[in-house]
Amino acid sequence: MRLARADMDIAAYYEGLASDPGGAYTAAIRAEYERTRDRVLGLKGCARLLDSEPTLQRSIWLRNPYVDPIHLTQIELLRRWRAAGCPADDVLLPALLASVNGIAQGLQGTG
Repeated sequence: MRLARADMDIAAYYEGLASDPGGAYTAAIRAEYERTRDRVLGLKGCARLLDSEPTLQRSIWLRNPYVDPIHLTQIELLRRWRAAGCPADDVLLPALLASVNGIAQGLQGTG
């Protein structure tokens, strides 16, 4: 289930925030995700993650169109907040914290 909840496409956008995008850690994490996913699929004899759990699979599939835009908003808010020097009283901070809460709430319904 954790592999199915992970979204490597969204992760790539977050990687863009790093001071060393495409660094050794991100490549290693992505490669390990691929190896693990392929191994789980092979062991279970499935074409897609959670094929044996169609309700959960559908829940994640239906969730993503709502949570993904919040992720993208959060990435932009982080970019702007950092550019402003990360001030604690900045107007961006409440919006950033709301995005964290929104993502957490969205993920809560899928395991």
